[in-house]
Amino acid sequence: MNIHEKFRAICFDCDSTLSRLEGIDELASRYGRKSEVATLTEAAMSGALSIDDVYAKRLSIVRPDREAVAWLGERYVEELVPGARETIEALRRLGKEVYVVSGGLLPSVRHLAQALTIPDSHVYAVSIEFDANGAYRGFDQGSPLPRADGKAVICRELAKRHGAIAMVGDGMTDVAARAGGAYVIGFGGVAYRETVARGADCYVAHAALTATLEPLLSNEERKALPLA
Repeated sequence: MNIHEKFRAICFDCDSTLSRLEGIDELASRYGRKSEVATLTEAAMSGALSIDDVYAKRLSIVRPDREAVAWLGERYVEELVPGARETIEALRRLGKEVYVVSGGLLPSVRHLAQALTIPDSHVYAVSIEFDANGAYRGFDQGSPLPRADGKAVICRELAKRHGAIAMVGDGMTDVAARAGGAYVIGFGGVAYRETVARGADCYVAHAALTATLEPLLSNEERKALPLA
């Protein structure tokens, strides 16, 4: 590009960032277990508990089958955050590499990404395993993403590939991406968390994801877009 780039690649969280939902809580609601799971989710996202301590526990409570995971993908799209499509489109028009980096379940997160024209190769999430009847059997415990440092691991890999990168998300697992070389933009449009606001490099509390374009883009890049 002929204009100054601030970041070459942008990574977005899925839950409470691209979509208004917390996927595991939505699945728990389907199974009548939302209250106990949502408490664990909020504790992990705010940093009161490590995601390492709650990831497997939440899935063991819910045990989502193949049909439920497909349903969640549809729900993600139905509950897109305002401005999500416009934000991704603006970044793509500037030639950015856009990724989804999420601790969510891979089939559901891929479905959301496809709705935003983000290729499967640019989606990092957690694979889930089913038996021959489609019942829950487990998840990929070798993935870094169920761990507190998971997004740092992925961002470190992407930074080697692209150079300057940013991570946009709502939780402390996103803030942890700083250790992987990412500039972290906390997004509070769905859920405001004081710990994230304090820990991120910058914080955007606006309900529309398009508000993240200001810190994501250089002055020259913003001028190159006919933004409303």
